[in-house]
Amino acid sequence: MPSNRTSLPRVCFLSYRHIREFALPVIAEYADRADIEVVDGTFDGAVAVAQDRIRNGQVDAFVSAGSNAYILRSGVRLPVATIQLGGFDLLQALIKARRISSRVGVVMYGQTIPELDEVKTLLNIEIAQYAYRTPDDARRRFEQLREAGFEVIVGSSLVVELAQEAGLHGLLAYSLASIRKGFEDAIELARVARLEASRYEQLNGVLHNLQEAVLAVDRQHRIVAVNPPMQQLLGRAQGLLLGEPLDEVEPRFSLQSTLEGGVQEDAVVQRLGQRDWVAHRTPIRERGEVTGAALTLYDARVIHEADTSLRIQQRRRQGAARHGFVGMVGASAALQEAIASARRFARTDLTVLITGESGVGKELFAQAIHNDSARAGRPFVAVNCAAFPEALLESELFGHEEGAFTGARRGGRRGLFETAHTGTLFLDEIGDMPLPLQSRLLRVLQEREITRLGATAPIPVDVRVIVATHQPLRAMVAERRFRQDLYYRIATLPLPLPPLRERRDDIAPLAQALLARCLDRHGHRLDPGRALAPLLAELAAYDWPGNVRELENIVERMAVRLLRFDTERDIVHDELRRDCPEVFEPRPAAAPPLADDEVPTRERIAAAMAAAGGRRQQAAKALGVSRSTLWRWLKEAG
Repeated sequence: MPSNRTSLPRVCFLSYRHIREFALPVIAEYADRADIEVVDGTFDGAVAVAQDRIRNGQVDAFVSAGSNAYILRSGVRLPVATIQLGGFDLLQALIKARRISSRVGVVMYGQTIPELDEVKTLLNIEIAQYAYRTPDDARRRFEQLREAGFEVIVGSSLVVELAQEAGLHGLLAYSLASIRKGFEDAIELARVARLEASRYEQLNGVLHNLQEAVLAVDRQHRIVAVNPPMQQLLGRAQGLLLGEPLDEVEPRFSLQSTLEGGVQEDAVVQRLGQRDWVAHRTPIRERGEVTGAALTLYDARVIHEADTSLRIQQRRRQGAARHGFVGMVGASAALQEAIASARRFARTDLTVLITGESGVGKELFAQAIHNDSARAGRPFVAVNCAAFPEALLESELFGHEEGAFTGARRGGRRGLFETAHTGTLFLDEIGDMPLPLQSRLLRVLQEREITRLGATAPIPVDVRVIVATHQPLRAMVAERRFRQDLYYRIATLPLPLPPLRERRDDIAPLAQALLARCLDRHGHRLDPGRALAPLLAELAAYDWPGNVRELENIVERMAVRLLRFDTERDIVHDELRRDCPEVFEPRPAAAPPLADDEVPTRERIAAAMAAAGGRRQQAAKALGVSRSTLWRWLKEAG
């Protein structure tokens, strides 16, 4: 059964004519062990011939002698077996030469052989020897011997050829045993090279599909694997990189220290091509020995985008519905009425409109409604409509197809309506939604389907929508700043939340609960009730324009001060009062509280600003609203 030639090691025998013809019996011997190609190669053209075979993938190893072997080892990346000239080979050649003449010239590549001086006496022969490095050098040495009257020349194939052209006797210095040993070495080198090439092909196959730029080198710091992103970064095709010394291709990517030390190096920032890259250098080990090294470059922009994405996902997970009605602190009638209404609303899938001043806990109620509904355990997605410009908010809500706009994510992206499918979407600050988006939102609420930006096919969604605002939507409808049809669609179940000043009995338990949480987070064991006891009356008397959010901030500030006291008896409460002047210092009399949708007259705003000496925060407190609300009113008043 004939052997499969494709599975045999491929050896290229590159030589001059005389050694090639002399080696034919050996080549025949190894025909069933290797696929041997015999190629004429001269001193100057050896590397070009070899590189051509390498580019075409026709060879695993080379075998040659003398100058050709030296040149190949210096100029190609594949292994080269050398047909070595042994002392016994030369002795045999000299014995043959002695039969022809008692004067023998020897011309070999590389260097002369001092031991020949001892052979002269033994063989009763005159020997003159020279060494050469180039073909011209060989010709000059040969001419010296010819002019000196030497008629027999022993040497390499090149020298034998020169002798025969001059009509002299030329004897090849090599023996069949030396040639046979050279082929044995070449076949073994080719076998090992094929194994390594197979391994590197697998490595290249793995690297090919990676988005990161990756290359690997062998023990000699030559590139053995490189993927398309790295090829693009280096500006060279794979064929021009494989086998090249990495230091010559790009010194900044050197893996020499990794090869020598065997130590992994992570997260080193490098600048290349006007961009920042994060480099990881890793040794490659086989049976515990370092056999190579790999360099992986991560685009810093991609890492930044991934970090941003992770933060967004973490934020969304943190923003999932964690709160319920059971955890709400307060027994006031106003709060309990709001909770009772919210519990009723949770049993339906209708849209809820939560209204109230900033900081009253609108998202907390939205989460509680979700967790008390049939959709509990499903997605709860919250978005602040005031936090995005119009174009970005539209993309966030409805998603987009690839290429929908400049900077659109490859492959498109689903929006928050799709993300909240089967769950609840909470749209905070609905009053800040631009009018064009109000139209799209109305259609989604009516049709229960969305269309991504850049798409034509609608996508059905099953979403319960809860919206919230601190703005006077009815007044905005009258002023044509909010769509009337959308208002009636979202106000199916209105849920007004009372400001903290309307449930003063809840201030003390709220403050104590918030302080207990802060102290516990800092590992401090003060009793919150006794720590706050001397301040409770003043806390209850304050109007809290920022509502529960402001109370939480004040309590956080107090907690930092309380950390310096070991027991409740040590607390200096005047220090707490000085830390919170907006609560404990005398302040202008507050104006009567405003209804949820009431906008004060210009005169009332002007009077509050005048009484506060132009200080907006103090005027806002006097009006009983947040500073942002006062800013908006001032803007609207012109």
